[in-house]
Amino acid sequence: MAVTGEKATSEKLLATILSSLEDDKAEDVVQVDLRGKTEIGDYMIICSGRSSRQVAAISEKVAQRVKEKYGHMVRIEGRDTGDWVLIDTGDVIVHVFRPEVREFYQLEKMWMPQPAATN
Repeated sequence: MAVTGEKATSEKLLATILSSLEDDKAEDVVQVDLRGKTEIGDYMIICSGRSSRQVAAISEKVAQRVKEKYGHMVRIEGRDTGDWVLIDTGDVIVHVFRPEVREFYQLEKMWMPQPAATN
């Protein structure tokens, strides 16, 4: 597939990645808005695959689709083991976990707003 040359805004990247995750049956997809909270990116996506093989496949497809649509490479870490793969597209950071590994690290709790304590 040819590169479309479309400019990759963070919102367009987010939409492309979310579509890719849906196509590849990623589970428990959580989107975290990082704008104004950190300089690492505008959005973070956390999701799960049922097995190491699916985690690796989901990650490969995200990277491939971003490259095809916007023409830029992404950085991928952890693909070889398939337990936790980090995909850095620049403005959108994607974490793909096996469920047990995701439960252990609980990244959502670090980044999602916590409910206010009641007295």
